[in-house]
Amino acid sequence: MKLQVKDMEIETGGPLVATINKNDAEKMDLHPLDRAKIIKGKKIETVVLNISETGAIVPEGKIGLCEEVMNSLKLKVGDHIRLVPTKKPLSLEYIKKKLDGFRLSKKEIDQIVWDIVHNKLSDIELTYFVAACYSHELDIRETTLLTKAMSRFGDILRIKRYPILDKHCVGGVCGNRTTMLIVPIVAACGVTIPKTSSRSITSPAGTADTMEVLANVSFSIKKMKKIVERTNACIVWGGALNLAPADDKIIRVERPLAIDAKSQLLASVMAKKASVSATHLLVDIPAGKGSKIGSMKKALSLKKDFEDLAKNLGIKIKVIITDGREPIGNGIGPALEARDVLWTLRNDKMTPLDLKRKSLMMAGLMLEMAGKAAKGGGYYLAKKTLESGKAYKKMVEIIKMQEGKIIKPENIPLGQLSWDVRAKKTGIIKEINNITIARIARVAGAPQDKGAGIYLYKHIGDKVKKGEKVFTIYAYHKSKLDYAKELFRKLDGVCIG
Repeated sequence: MKLQVKDMEIETGGPLVATINKNDAEKMDLHPLDRAKIIKGKKIETVVLNISETGAIVPEGKIGLCEEVMNSLKLKVGDHIRLVPTKKPLSLEYIKKKLDGFRLSKKEIDQIVWDIVHNKLSDIELTYFVAACYSHELDIRETTLLTKAMSRFGDILRIKRYPILDKHCVGGVCGNRTTMLIVPIVAACGVTIPKTSSRSITSPAGTADTMEVLANVSFSIKKMKKIVERTNACIVWGGALNLAPADDKIIRVERPLAIDAKSQLLASVMAKKASVSATHLLVDIPAGKGSKIGSMKKALSLKKDFEDLAKNLGIKIKVIITDGREPIGNGIGPALEARDVLWTLRNDKMTPLDLKRKSLMMAGLMLEMAGKAAKGGGYYLAKKTLESGKAYKKMVEIIKMQEGKIIKPENIPLGQLSWDVRAKKTGIIKEINNITIARIARVAGAPQDKGAGIYLYKHIGDKVKKGEKVFTIYAYHKSKLDYAKELFRKLDGVCIG
Protein backbone atom coordinates (compact mmCIF):
# COMPACT_ATOMS: atom_id res chain seq x y z
CA MET A 1 0.00 0.00 0.00
CA LYS A 2 1.24 3.48 -0.91
CA LEU A 3 0.96 6.08 1.86
CA GLN A 4 1.96 9.72 2.25
CA VAL A 5 4.37 10.63 5.06
CA LYS A 6 3.23 12.71 8.03
CA ASP A 7 5.81 13.74 10.63
CA MET A 8 4.41 13.01 14.11
CA GLU A 9 7.18 15.17 15.65
CA ILE A 10 7.60 12.60 18.42
CA GLU A 11 10.78 10.87 19.55
CA THR A 12 10.36 7.40 21.03
CA GLY A 13 13.87 7.23 22.44
CA GLY A 14 14.72 4.23 20.28
CA PRO A 15 11.88 2.03 18.95
CA LEU A 16 10.84 2.63 15.34
CA VAL A 17 7.12 3.42 15.41
CA ALA A 18 4.59 4.26 12.70
CA THR A 19 0.87 5.11 12.95
CA ILE A 20 -1.72 4.37 10.28
CA ASN A 21 -5.45 5.05 10.02
CA LYS A 22 -7.75 2.22 11.14
CA ASN A 23 -9.34 1.99 7.66
CA ASP A 24 -5.93 1.43 6.03
CA ALA A 25 -5.11 -1.08 8.79
CA GLU A 26 -8.32 -3.04 8.07
CA LYS A 27 -7.53 -3.20 4.35
CA MET A 28 -4.15 -4.77 5.13
CA ASP A 29 -5.38 -6.82 8.12
CA LEU A 30 -2.89 -5.05 10.41
CA HIS A 31 -3.26 -4.67 14.18
CA PRO A 32 -1.60 -2.66 16.97
CA LEU A 33 2.04 -3.74 17.57
CA ASP A 34 2.17 -5.65 14.26
CA ARG A 35 5.35 -5.21 12.22
CA ALA A 36 5.52 -3.72 8.73
CA LYS A 37 8.26 -2.69 6.36
CA ILE A 38 8.46 0.88 5.11
CA ILE A 39 10.09 1.00 1.68
CA LYS A 40 11.43 4.19 0.10
CA GLY A 41 13.48 3.48 -3.01
CA LYS A 42 16.24 1.08 -1.96
CA LYS A 43 15.87 1.93 1.72
CA ILE A 44 13.87 -0.34 4.02
CA GLU A 45 13.04 -0.06 7.71
CA THR A 46 10.89 -2.30 9.89
CA VAL A 47 8.49 -0.50 12.23
CA VAL A 48 6.02 -1.27 15.02
CA LEU A 49 2.51 -0.11 14.17
CA ASN A 50 0.07 2.02 16.11
CA ILE A 51 -3.49 2.35 14.83
CA SER A 52 -5.27 5.73 14.78
CA GLU A 53 -8.99 5.39 15.46
CA THR A 54 -9.78 8.82 13.98
CA GLY A 55 -8.61 10.76 10.96
CA ALA A 56 -7.76 13.73 13.16
CA ILE A 57 -4.42 12.20 14.12
CA VAL A 58 -3.57 10.27 10.95
CA PRO A 59 -6.00 10.57 8.02
CA GLU A 60 -6.68 7.67 5.65
CA GLY A 61 -3.94 7.43 3.01
CA LYS A 62 -1.24 8.81 5.28
CA ILE A 63 1.30 7.31 7.69
CA GLY A 64 2.53 9.09 10.80
CA LEU A 65 6.19 8.47 11.54
CA CYS A 66 8.28 9.07 14.66
CA GLU A 67 11.51 11.06 14.33
CA GLU A 68 13.67 7.92 14.45
CA VAL A 69 12.00 6.56 11.28
CA MET A 70 12.05 9.96 9.55
CA ASN A 71 15.79 10.25 10.18
CA SER A 72 16.66 6.62 9.40
CA LEU A 73 15.01 6.76 5.94
CA LYS A 74 15.76 10.47 5.41
CA LEU A 75 12.08 11.18 4.72
CA LYS A 76 10.31 14.52 4.32
CA VAL A 77 6.70 15.45 4.93
CA GLY A 78 4.67 14.61 1.82
CA ASP A 79 6.97 11.83 0.58
CA HIS A 80 5.29 8.63 -0.53
CA ILE A 81 6.36 5.23 0.80
CA ARG A 82 5.24 1.62 0.42
CA LEU A 83 3.99 -0.25 3.50
CA VAL A 84 4.34 -4.04 3.47
CA PRO A 85 3.32 -6.39 6.32
CA THR A 86 6.16 -8.51 7.73
CA LYS A 87 6.85 -11.04 10.47
CA LYS A 88 7.79 -10.15 14.02
CA PRO A 89 11.51 -10.31 14.89
CA LEU A 90 12.93 -13.80 15.36
CA SER A 91 14.33 -12.71 18.72
CA LEU A 92 10.79 -12.71 20.21
CA GLU A 93 10.82 -16.52 20.06
CA TYR A 94 14.09 -16.52 21.98
CA ILE A 95 12.73 -14.11 24.58
CA LYS A 96 9.75 -16.46 25.08
CA LYS A 97 12.22 -19.32 25.47
CA LYS A 98 13.98 -17.41 28.28
CA LEU A 99 10.64 -16.59 29.89
CA ASP A 100 10.04 -20.36 30.05
CA GLY A 101 13.33 -20.77 31.93
CA PHE A 102 15.51 -22.30 29.20
CA ARG A 103 19.15 -21.41 28.49
CA LEU A 104 19.96 -19.37 25.39
CA SER A 105 22.59 -20.13 22.75
CA LYS A 106 25.15 -17.71 21.27
CA LYS A 107 23.06 -17.38 18.11
CA GLU A 108 19.93 -16.55 20.13
CA ILE A 109 21.65 -13.99 22.37
CA ASP A 110 23.36 -12.38 19.38
CA GLN A 111 20.00 -12.02 17.61
CA ILE A 112 18.34 -10.46 20.66
CA VAL A 113 21.16 -7.92 21.10
CA TRP A 114 21.22 -7.12 17.35
CA ASP A 115 17.47 -6.44 17.43
CA ILE A 116 17.85 -4.26 20.54
CA VAL A 117 20.64 -2.18 18.98
CA HIS A 118 18.72 -1.73 15.71
CA ASN A 119 15.47 -0.75 17.48
CA LYS A 120 13.58 -3.80 16.26
CA LEU A 121 11.95 -4.44 19.65
CA SER A 122 9.26 -2.33 21.24
CA ASP A 123 9.69 -1.19 24.85
CA ILE A 124 7.17 -3.85 25.92
CA GLU A 125 9.12 -6.61 24.17
CA LEU A 126 12.42 -5.37 25.56
CA THR A 127 10.89 -5.23 29.04
CA TYR A 128 9.92 -8.90 28.69
CA PHE A 129 13.56 -9.75 27.95
CA VAL A 130 14.70 -7.84 31.04
CA ALA A 131 12.00 -9.55 33.14
CA ALA A 132 12.96 -12.97 31.77
CA CYS A 133 16.59 -12.44 32.77
CA TYR A 134 15.44 -11.23 36.19
CA SER A 135 13.19 -14.25 36.81
CA HIS A 136 15.54 -16.80 35.23
CA GLU A 137 19.01 -15.45 35.93
CA LEU A 138 21.58 -15.92 33.16
CA ASP A 139 24.36 -18.34 34.00
CA ILE A 140 28.01 -17.35 33.56
CA ARG A 141 28.12 -18.72 29.99
CA GLU A 142 25.04 -16.72 28.96
CA THR A 143 26.31 -13.63 30.75
CA THR A 144 29.63 -13.90 28.91
CA LEU A 145 27.84 -14.27 25.57
CA LEU A 146 25.58 -11.29 26.37
CA THR A 147 28.59 -9.16 27.34
CA LYS A 148 30.47 -10.00 24.15
CA ALA A 149 27.42 -9.33 21.99
CA MET A 150 26.70 -5.99 23.68
CA SER A 151 30.30 -4.93 23.10
CA ARG A 152 30.50 -6.22 19.53
CA PHE A 153 27.33 -4.50 18.29
CA GLY A 154 28.67 -0.99 18.87
CA ASP A 155 31.80 1.11 18.46
CA ILE A 156 35.09 0.09 20.06
CA LEU A 157 37.80 2.51 21.18
CA ARG A 158 41.02 1.09 19.73
CA ILE A 159 44.27 2.47 21.12
CA LYS A 160 47.62 0.80 20.49
CA ARG A 161 48.80 0.86 24.09
CA TYR A 162 49.26 -1.61 26.92
CA PRO A 163 48.05 -1.74 29.58
CA ILE A 164 44.75 0.12 29.33
CA LEU A 165 43.18 0.59 32.76
CA ASP A 166 39.60 1.21 33.83
CA LYS A 167 37.62 1.29 37.07
CA HIS A 168 34.01 0.90 38.06
CA CYS A 169 31.94 1.42 41.19
CA VAL A 170 28.61 -0.37 41.51
CA GLY A 171 27.23 2.78 43.18
CA GLY A 172 24.81 3.43 45.98
CA VAL A 173 27.03 5.85 47.93
CA CYS A 174 26.59 9.64 47.83
CA GLY A 175 29.63 11.69 46.85
CA ASN A 176 32.30 9.02 46.31
CA ARG A 177 33.78 10.97 43.39
CA THR A 178 36.95 8.84 43.32
CA THR A 179 37.08 8.56 39.52
CA MET A 180 37.92 12.24 39.09
CA LEU A 181 40.95 11.81 41.37
CA ILE A 182 42.08 8.36 40.25
CA VAL A 183 42.11 9.21 36.54
CA PRO A 184 44.56 12.17 36.74
CA ILE A 185 46.77 10.35 39.28
CA VAL A 186 47.05 7.22 37.13
CA ALA A 187 47.44 9.19 33.89
CA ALA A 188 50.16 11.38 35.44
CA CYS A 189 52.12 8.17 36.11
CA GLY A 190 52.12 7.38 32.39
CA VAL A 191 49.27 4.86 32.32
CA THR A 192 46.38 5.03 29.82
CA ILE A 193 42.92 5.24 31.41
CA PRO A 194 40.04 6.16 29.02
CA LYS A 195 37.13 6.64 31.44
CA THR A 196 33.54 6.66 30.26
CA SER A 197 31.13 7.55 33.04
CA SER A 198 27.39 7.72 33.56
CA ARG A 199 25.00 10.47 34.45
CA SER A 200 22.86 10.13 37.54
CA ILE A 201 19.88 7.80 37.48
CA THR A 202 18.78 7.88 41.12
CA SER A 203 21.73 9.64 42.80
CA PRO A 204 22.35 13.39 43.28
CA ALA A 205 25.19 13.24 40.73
CA GLY A 206 27.02 10.85 38.45
CA THR A 207 30.67 11.30 37.51
CA ALA A 208 29.64 12.75 34.13
CA ASP A 209 27.36 15.31 35.85
CA THR A 210 30.21 16.41 38.13
CA MET A 211 32.87 16.53 35.40
CA GLU A 212 30.45 18.64 33.31
CA VAL A 213 30.82 21.43 35.91
CA LEU A 214 34.47 21.68 34.78
CA ALA A 215 34.45 20.61 31.12
CA ASN A 216 32.47 19.22 28.21
CA VAL A 217 31.74 15.50 28.54
CA SER A 218 29.96 14.76 25.24
CA PHE A 219 32.32 13.73 22.44
CA SER A 220 32.47 11.46 19.42
CA ILE A 221 34.62 8.37 19.72
CA LYS A 222 37.10 9.98 17.29
CA LYS A 223 37.50 13.02 19.55
CA MET A 224 37.65 10.80 22.65
CA LYS A 225 40.54 8.87 21.10
CA LYS A 226 42.39 12.12 20.35
CA ILE A 227 41.98 13.29 23.97
CA VAL A 228 43.28 9.98 25.34
CA GLU A 229 46.25 9.85 22.96
CA ARG A 230 47.22 13.39 24.01
CA THR A 231 46.70 13.15 27.79
CA ASN A 232 46.60 9.38 28.57
CA ALA A 233 43.05 9.84 29.84
CA CYS A 234 39.57 11.31 29.58
CA ILE A 235 36.44 11.56 31.71
CA VAL A 236 33.50 11.57 29.29
CA TRP A 237 29.83 10.66 29.26
CA GLY A 238 29.29 7.14 27.94
CA GLY A 239 25.77 8.02 26.77
CA ALA A 240 27.14 10.32 24.06
CA LEU A 241 29.07 7.43 22.51
CA ASN A 242 27.96 4.34 20.62
CA LEU A 243 29.80 2.04 23.04
CA ALA A 244 27.68 -1.05 23.86
CA PRO A 245 24.45 0.81 22.85
CA ALA A 246 22.24 -2.15 23.83
CA ASP A 247 23.18 -1.43 27.44
CA ASP A 248 21.64 2.07 27.40
CA LYS A 249 18.41 0.72 25.89
CA ILE A 250 18.15 -2.03 28.51
CA ILE A 251 18.78 0.44 31.34
CA ARG A 252 15.97 2.67 30.02
CA VAL A 253 13.34 -0.06 30.47
CA GLU A 254 14.81 -1.29 33.77
CA ARG A 255 14.45 2.12 35.40
CA PRO A 256 10.63 2.39 35.91
CA LEU A 257 10.42 -0.87 37.89
CA ALA A 258 13.89 -0.54 39.40
CA ILE A 259 14.70 -4.00 38.03
CA ASP A 260 18.38 -4.70 38.52
CA ALA A 261 19.06 -8.24 37.29
CA LYS A 262 22.53 -9.27 38.45
CA SER A 263 23.51 -10.86 35.13
CA GLN A 264 22.55 -7.72 33.22
CA LEU A 265 24.39 -5.53 35.73
CA LEU A 266 27.53 -7.61 35.13
CA ALA A 267 27.11 -7.58 31.35
CA SER A 268 26.38 -3.85 31.38
CA VAL A 269 29.57 -2.99 33.26
CA MET A 270 31.88 -5.40 31.46
CA ALA A 271 30.59 -4.61 27.96
CA LYS A 272 31.47 -0.93 28.48
CA LYS A 273 34.95 -1.91 29.67
CA ALA A 274 35.50 -4.22 26.69
CA SER A 275 34.34 -1.39 24.41
CA VAL A 276 37.22 0.85 25.53
CA SER A 277 39.65 -2.07 25.10
CA ALA A 278 40.43 -2.23 28.83
CA THR A 279 43.03 -4.84 29.75
CA HIS A 280 42.97 -4.23 33.53
CA LEU A 281 39.97 -3.33 35.68
CA LEU A 282 39.43 -2.31 39.30
CA VAL A 283 35.88 -2.76 40.61
CA ASP A 284 34.67 -1.07 43.80
CA ILE A 285 31.73 -2.68 45.63
CA PRO A 286 30.61 -0.41 48.49
CA ALA A 287 28.66 -2.51 51.00
CA GLY A 288 26.79 -1.83 54.21
CA LYS A 289 23.55 -0.50 55.63
CA GLY A 290 21.97 2.10 53.38
CA SER A 291 24.05 1.20 50.30
CA LYS A 292 23.00 -0.66 47.15
CA ILE A 293 24.77 -3.84 48.32
CA GLY A 294 23.42 -4.18 51.84
CA SER A 295 25.33 -7.23 53.10
CA MET A 296 28.81 -8.70 52.95
CA LYS A 297 27.32 -11.97 51.64
CA LYS A 298 25.88 -10.20 48.58
CA ALA A 299 29.12 -8.28 48.07
CA LEU A 300 31.23 -11.45 48.10
CA SER A 301 28.86 -13.17 45.68
CA LEU A 302 29.01 -10.21 43.28
CA LYS A 303 32.81 -10.11 43.63
CA LYS A 304 33.09 -13.73 42.47
CA ASP A 305 30.73 -13.10 39.54
CA PHE A 306 32.84 -10.15 38.37
CA GLU A 307 36.01 -12.24 38.64
CA ASP A 308 34.52 -15.18 36.72
CA LEU A 309 33.19 -12.95 33.94
CA ALA A 310 36.45 -11.00 33.62
CA LYS A 311 38.36 -14.28 33.29
CA ASN A 312 36.10 -15.34 30.41
CA LEU A 313 36.64 -11.97 28.71
CA GLY A 314 40.43 -11.96 29.16
CA ILE A 315 40.41 -8.86 31.39
CA LYS A 316 42.66 -8.79 34.45
CA ILE A 317 40.54 -7.71 37.39
CA LYS A 318 40.79 -6.76 41.04
CA VAL A 319 37.57 -6.40 43.02
CA ILE A 320 37.51 -4.58 46.35
CA ILE A 321 34.71 -4.33 48.91
CA THR A 322 34.61 -0.94 50.63
CA ASP A 323 32.62 0.75 53.40
CA GLY A 324 29.33 1.96 51.93
CA ARG A 325 27.57 2.97 55.15
CA GLU A 326 27.83 6.73 54.57
CA PRO A 327 28.64 9.34 51.90
CA ILE A 328 32.27 9.74 50.78
CA GLY A 329 33.53 13.31 50.70
CA ASN A 330 31.62 16.39 51.86
CA GLY A 331 29.87 17.61 48.72
CA ILE A 332 26.76 15.88 47.37
CA GLY A 333 25.60 17.29 44.04
CA PRO A 334 27.59 18.16 40.86
CA ALA A 335 29.10 21.54 41.84
CA LEU A 336 29.65 20.57 45.47
CA GLU A 337 31.42 17.36 44.43
CA ALA A 338 33.52 19.21 41.83
CA ARG A 339 34.77 21.51 44.60
CA ASP A 340 35.83 18.50 46.67
CA VAL A 341 37.75 17.09 43.71
CA LEU A 342 39.61 20.31 42.95
CA TRP A 343 40.41 20.98 46.59
CA THR A 344 41.91 17.50 46.84
CA LEU A 345 43.94 17.85 43.64
CA ARG A 346 45.23 21.25 44.81
CA ASN A 347 46.16 19.86 48.27
CA ASP A 348 43.91 22.46 49.87
CA LYS A 349 43.01 22.49 53.57
CA MET A 350 39.38 21.96 52.49
CA THR A 351 40.27 18.47 51.15
CA PRO A 352 37.83 15.78 52.39
CA LEU A 353 40.25 13.28 53.93
CA ASP A 354 37.99 10.24 53.46
CA LEU A 355 37.73 10.93 49.73
CA LYS A 356 41.49 11.45 49.49
CA ARG A 357 42.30 8.22 51.37
CA LYS A 358 39.94 6.07 49.31
CA SER A 359 41.11 7.56 46.00
CA LEU A 360 44.79 7.05 46.87
CA MET A 361 44.13 3.46 47.92
CA MET A 362 42.34 2.69 44.65
CA ALA A 363 44.82 4.58 42.46
CA GLY A 364 47.63 2.74 44.21
CA LEU A 365 46.09 -0.66 43.45
CA MET A 366 45.68 0.32 39.80
CA LEU A 367 49.32 1.45 39.55
CA GLU A 368 50.37 -1.92 40.96
CA MET A 369 48.14 -3.70 38.41
CA ALA A 370 49.82 -1.66 35.64
CA GLY A 371 53.30 -2.60 36.86
CA LYS A 372 54.17 0.97 37.82
CA ALA A 373 54.69 0.04 41.48
CA ALA A 374 55.58 -3.08 43.42
CA LYS A 375 52.90 -4.73 45.53
CA GLY A 376 52.26 -2.49 48.53
CA GLY A 377 54.02 0.48 46.93
CA GLY A 378 51.19 1.82 44.79
CA TYR A 379 49.65 3.93 47.56
CA TYR A 380 52.90 5.82 48.13
CA LEU A 381 53.39 6.48 44.40
CA ALA A 382 49.80 7.72 44.13
CA LYS A 383 50.25 9.93 47.22
CA LYS A 384 53.50 11.39 45.86
CA THR A 385 51.84 12.07 42.48
CA LEU A 386 48.93 13.84 44.13
CA GLU A 387 50.85 15.87 46.70
CA SER A 388 53.55 16.94 44.20
CA GLY A 389 50.90 18.66 42.07
CA LYS A 390 51.43 16.33 39.08
CA ALA A 391 47.88 14.97 39.30
CA TYR A 392 46.41 18.50 39.32
CA LYS A 393 48.55 19.43 36.32
CA LYS A 394 47.26 16.34 34.49
CA MET A 395 43.66 17.23 35.37
CA VAL A 396 44.22 20.70 33.94
CA GLU A 397 45.41 19.07 30.68
CA ILE A 398 42.31 16.85 30.56
CA ILE A 399 39.94 19.75 31.29
CA LYS A 400 41.52 21.89 28.54
CA MET A 401 41.37 19.00 26.02
CA GLN A 402 37.72 18.55 26.95
CA GLU A 403 37.01 22.20 26.13
CA GLY A 404 36.72 23.31 29.76
CA LYS A 405 38.08 26.26 31.69
CA ILE A 406 40.22 26.16 34.80
CA ILE A 407 38.29 27.50 37.77
CA LYS A 408 39.11 27.83 41.44
CA PRO A 409 36.93 25.50 43.55
CA GLU A 410 35.73 28.36 45.76
CA ASN A 411 34.49 30.17 42.62
CA ILE A 412 32.22 27.34 41.49
CA PRO A 413 28.68 28.73 41.87
CA LEU A 414 26.26 27.06 44.30
CA GLY A 415 22.53 27.53 44.77
CA GLN A 416 21.78 31.00 46.14
CA LEU A 417 19.39 29.60 48.75
CA SER A 418 20.60 27.48 51.66
CA TRP A 419 19.39 25.97 54.93
CA ASP A 420 21.54 24.64 57.77
CA VAL A 421 20.67 21.39 59.51
CA ARG A 422 21.87 21.54 63.12
CA ALA A 423 22.37 18.81 65.73
CA LYS A 424 19.41 18.35 68.03
CA LYS A 425 21.66 17.11 70.82
CA THR A 426 25.30 16.62 71.82
CA GLY A 427 26.76 13.22 70.95
CA ILE A 428 28.48 11.17 68.24
CA ILE A 429 27.27 10.69 64.66
CA LYS A 430 26.14 7.06 64.51
CA GLU A 431 24.56 6.97 61.05
CA ILE A 432 24.24 9.06 57.88
CA ASN A 433 21.78 7.25 55.62
CA ASN A 434 22.84 7.32 51.95
CA ILE A 435 19.33 6.79 50.61
CA THR A 436 17.79 9.60 52.67
CA ILE A 437 20.61 12.06 51.99
CA ALA A 438 20.40 11.29 48.25
CA ARG A 439 16.65 11.95 48.22
CA ILE A 440 17.01 15.26 50.04
CA ALA A 441 19.75 16.42 47.65
CA ARG A 442 17.68 15.41 44.63
CA VAL A 443 14.52 17.22 45.71
CA ALA A 444 16.70 20.28 46.35
CA GLY A 445 17.43 20.17 42.60
CA ALA A 446 20.51 17.98 42.06
CA PRO A 447 21.72 16.92 39.54
CA GLN A 448 19.73 19.04 37.06
CA ASP A 449 20.53 22.19 39.06
CA LYS A 450 24.31 21.84 39.16
CA GLY A 451 24.77 23.98 42.28
CA ALA A 452 22.04 22.26 44.30
CA GLY A 453 22.70 19.55 46.87
CA ILE A 454 24.18 19.03 50.33
CA TYR A 455 27.47 19.89 52.02
CA LEU A 456 28.38 17.65 54.98
CA TYR A 457 30.36 18.93 57.95
CA LYS A 458 30.30 15.65 59.88
CA HIS A 459 30.79 11.94 59.24
CA ILE A 460 30.16 8.74 61.22
CA GLY A 461 32.21 8.73 64.42
CA ASP A 462 32.55 12.52 64.61
CA LYS A 463 31.57 14.35 67.82
CA VAL A 464 28.90 17.02 67.54
CA LYS A 465 27.52 19.62 69.94
CA LYS A 466 23.87 20.60 70.18
CA GLY A 467 23.18 23.38 67.67
CA GLU A 468 26.31 22.67 65.63
CA LYS A 469 25.91 22.43 61.84
CA VAL A 470 25.71 18.86 60.52
CA PHE A 471 25.04 19.75 56.87
CA THR A 472 23.77 22.55 54.64
CA ILE A 473 21.19 22.14 51.85
CA TYR A 474 21.68 24.32 48.74
CA ALA A 475 19.02 25.12 46.14
CA TYR A 476 18.20 27.65 43.43
CA HIS A 477 14.43 27.67 43.95
CA LYS A 478 12.48 28.34 47.16
CA SER A 479 9.92 25.65 46.34
CA LYS A 480 12.64 23.01 46.01
CA LEU A 481 14.37 24.12 49.20
CA ASP A 482 11.04 24.02 51.06
CA TYR A 483 10.40 20.51 49.78
CA ALA A 484 13.92 19.43 50.87
CA LYS A 485 13.28 20.85 54.35
CA GLU A 486 9.97 19.02 54.55
CA LEU A 487 11.60 15.75 53.46
CA PHE A 488 14.39 16.16 56.03
CA ARG A 489 11.89 16.74 58.84
CA LYS A 490 10.08 13.57 57.77
CA LEU A 491 13.08 11.29 57.19
CA ASP A 492 16.00 12.98 59.02
CA GLY A 493 18.79 10.67 57.77
CA VAL A 494 21.30 11.48 60.52
CA CYS A 495 21.43 9.53 63.79
CA ILE A 496 23.25 11.01 66.80
CA GLY A 497 24.01 8.69 69.71
